[in-house]
Amino acid sequence: MNVYLIIFNVAILLLLIGVLAYMQKKHVSFSKRVFTALGLGIAFGFALQAVYGAGSAIVQQSTQWFDIVGTGYVKLLQMIVMPLVFISIVMAFTKLSISNNLGKIATLIIGLLLGTTAISASIGIMASLGFQLEAVDIPSGEAEQIRGQELEQKYEQIQNLSFPQKIIELLPANPFLDFTGQRSTSTIAVVIFATFVGIAYLGVAKKQPEQAEMFKKIVDSLYAIVMRIVTLVLRLTPYGILAIMSRVTATSDINSIAKLGKFVVASYIALFVMFAVHLLILALSGLNPITYVKKVLPVLSFAFTSRSSAATLPLNVKAQTTALGVPEGIANFAGSFGLSIGQNGCAGIYPAMLAVMIAPTVNIDPTSLSFILTLILVVTISSFGVAGVGGGATFAAILVLSTMNLPVALAGLLISVEPLIDMGRTALNVSGSMTAGVVTSRITKELDLNIYNGETQKLEA
Repeated sequence: MNVYLIIFNVAILLLLIGVLAYMQKKHVSFSKRVFTALGLGIAFGFALQAVYGAGSAIVQQSTQWFDIVGTGYVKLLQMIVMPLVFISIVMAFTKLSISNNLGKIATLIIGLLLGTTAISASIGIMASLGFQLEAVDIPSGEAEQIRGQELEQKYEQIQNLSFPQKIIELLPANPFLDFTGQRSTSTIAVVIFATFVGIAYLGVAKKQPEQAEMFKKIVDSLYAIVMRIVTLVLRLTPYGILAIMSRVTATSDINSIAKLGKFVVASYIALFVMFAVHLLILALSGLNPITYVKKVLPVLSFAFTSRSSAATLPLNVKAQTTALGVPEGIANFAGSFGLSIGQNGCAGIYPAMLAVMIAPTVNIDPTSLSFILTLILVVTISSFGVAGVGGGATFAAILVLSTMNLPVALAGLLISVEPLIDMGRTALNVSGSMTAGVVTSRITKELDLNIYNGETQKLEA
């Protein structure tokens, strides 16, 4: 009987995919198809949970089939992340306009990413204090205890590394290994390697212009191929979002979420406040924040459902260039740097909230000015090298808590709501990198205002 029910559930998913395919055939806009997929996925997921229960075998087995579409789509995006990061950074150096302002652009982007992370940490601290969140108030079950043990094991792997050693870990001793993404710092390592290649190109361009021109043509060709692959994969976005959201809502433990509702509410209020800060920064730059929201919503929707900043990179860069008017070089820098530096949600708000919640368990006053200032500084510095995939916030939390001499295992108490909160955190991460790209372009006077203020958003070729 279970087999027939699973087949029935998969058939419904295929039917919904057919609806989205029909909408594409009728040339319905990309944004409308993305939000339709989001709504259908939520409705279908809750329907499955209402009929079978979140932990039932039927739901678990059905969602395994859904993963062929959802997880398969995310893997296709991850497949092109490292090539896209590398070729995008190198191409940024081959563009004369970027080369002339390279130092200023890199400084602005990194400064904005780190500056907004410091602000997000402050907001996270205020959220925990405002809602009076404390780790001792969170119920601890078997799953939470197991998660705590896992975090302690991860902590043991890095506790013997001094801060300078952690910085050294960012460097690409073997760039080919980092292209495989095997290390938590692989993305930033690839960015560093690509930067060296780009600087080498600038040196060759001065002394051997013919060879540099040939290299530039090769880079342009590779970039065109990679972006074509990106376009092919992006066309699958509505289907991926449908499957991912169906799985998330069908398997979420509503009871556990309800028990930790106070923390979830506090987290999302902090995330929304920080998003409002992004919009304020845009407004202070002389740009219409409402226009920004309208144009980036499809990108943030995918970041929300996929829980992966890295998987969202192609959409991120595409939206910056085609919808917001950011030059390719700056968009590539901002998108790539934003994967591992200054993630406002995962490396900013979350670790700061945890630290404030856990501090009282070791008799530290979280309201003291010295603790708050130290925490903001530690969070900002620790935001270097955070992995841009689901779970990157855990790595950031371990770094911050260990540096502040706080018990790492207590972070495991939030395992039941981790996926739900991670969705919002990832969307904020992506918004932070896009804001850095737009504002940097505005300051350097390279932003195409005709595109930014235009009505049409084109995320597909």
